[in-house]
Amino acid sequence: MKIKLLSFFFLIVSNILLGQTIEDAWVYFNDKPNESTYLASPIAMLTQRSIDRRTRYNIPFDSKDVPVELSYINQIKSQAGITVLAKSKWLNALHIQGTQVDINNLLNLTFVASIDFADKSLNAGGKRLLKNKIVQKTDKLDFTTNFNYGNATNQIQMIKGDVLHQNNFTGQGMEIAIIDAGFPNVDTYAAFQRIRDNNQILGGYDFVNRSTNFYTGHYHGMAVLSTIAGYVDNQFVGTAPDAKFYLFISEDDSQETPLEESLWVEAAEKADSLGVDVINTSLGYTTFDNPNYNYTYSDMDGKTTFISRGAEIAFSRGMILVNAAGNEGSSSWHYISAPADATSVLSIGAVDATGTIASFSSFGPTSDGRIKPDVDAQGANVYIISNTGSIATSNGTSFASPIMTGAITCLWEAFPQKTNAEIIQRVKESGSLYSSPTAQEGYGIPNFESVYNILNIEQLENETDNPTIFPNPIKDNINFKFPKNSDKIEITIVNLLGKTMVHQLIFKGRPVMNISYLSTGLYMMQLSYNNKVTTIKMLKN
Repeated sequence: MKIKLLSFFFLIVSNILLGQTIEDAWVYFNDKPNESTYLASPIAMLTQRSIDRRTRYNIPFDSKDVPVELSYINQIKSQAGITVLAKSKWLNALHIQGTQVDINNLLNLTFVASIDFADKSLNAGGKRLLKNKIVQKTDKLDFTTNFNYGNATNQIQMIKGDVLHQNNFTGQGMEIAIIDAGFPNVDTYAAFQRIRDNNQILGGYDFVNRSTNFYTGHYHGMAVLSTIAGYVDNQFVGTAPDAKFYLFISEDDSQETPLEESLWVEAAEKADSLGVDVINTSLGYTTFDNPNYNYTYSDMDGKTTFISRGAEIAFSRGMILVNAAGNEGSSSWHYISAPADATSVLSIGAVDATGTIASFSSFGPTSDGRIKPDVDAQGANVYIISNTGSIATSNGTSFASPIMTGAITCLWEAFPQKTNAEIIQRVKESGSLYSSPTAQEGYGIPNFESVYNILNIEQLENETDNPTIFPNPIKDNINFKFPKNSDKIEITIVNLLGKTMVHQLIFKGRPVMNISYLSTGLYMMQLSYNNKVTTIKMLKN
């Protein structure tokens, strides 16, 4: 028995010496053989809501929308010593684990384009990253009970998000995906009863455990959600209380690994396919449990890390991505993290109740010299719903980000014809430091009242004499563009037999009408306004 044990021990040592440690890597493929088939039928890849968003903003479908080739996945799975942990259609890649030898053997497969090891020293021409582990701060959820609603309102009034609410833009008709570490008790706490009763939680998924139970994991995601959707009568209101939500878990709180980047990309792809409008992420990656995988500041260029590359593609699909800048401002690593470094991501720094930058808020610029963070919101002594279900204060850009997410969602609700790029650019331009940005504050604190007023004026100037609708064909919601000098339209929808199916008034403050209950087919829509009548053919899918 001792001889067998010694032999086993020497075998393990020999394997380690021969480079047999398990590594993380991404394997990229050359193509997608079924690309033309999928592109000919987008509904096989995306929901109708997602297709409608692409149509509204004239975003074409392309190979990134096509799923990873299943036969490639199966062949990779069948290779000796290889474990497949995640996949990305956007990057046409799999996240795998195996020994360096087994992973490199995959290059013998004709459909494999390249391999990228998380340990860069293992890549051709790669370099070993710094081994000194940078201890990354997490949000300190040091709760103190305080039911002073006057203080709680500061976080929305600071950015003038309350003006959007006063104009009846509260997130209705908009969908937000929260990608985080967990959402325990969202299904039970009173602060979320309103969104439960109104069916505002559309679903979710735990990508870490591959489970449909998303009311689990670390309560960080629950606290993040609370700043957007929490509601306690006369005590607490989130920044987009009438939005709808998907809750996705990609962060494994028990460890820090590159796999979490890949799981985030999976979650973002799912959000896109469902037609989500805005994604909030209060996560960031710079260091890992295995220091060989650590990033350096030079990697914070928006195009190196897997997660930041995925975030850029997410933006190209028409969504707005809002991300916490990070809480490293007081540490030796004081820079932003990925994916907050991505060019198209709106990265959020944290200020206190007076608008002074919080010391922990991470610094920019990116390693290639771009302004980051972009803008700021309250993240120091900010009001949230705690892990006990009560109102409390906490700290972190993790909460500044969702506060901003809610306001942006309400703004986009008010101006749905604006693209994601137009919305975030206007938010930046409204920043208190737009003309003189700083490394830690970026463009400063935005003013949603000024953005709303400017866009309103522009909309009035661009109005035509005739109302229009979009999208058309329609699945669920019709959006109306109002004519000049009209604040309401009388809508009558009749079927081809002349039967009236809908008769309703639409007001400029809420230019959306739901017709999901109508059967598919062709209808005639009559729009009456300013003593005029216009008739439009409408196709219901």
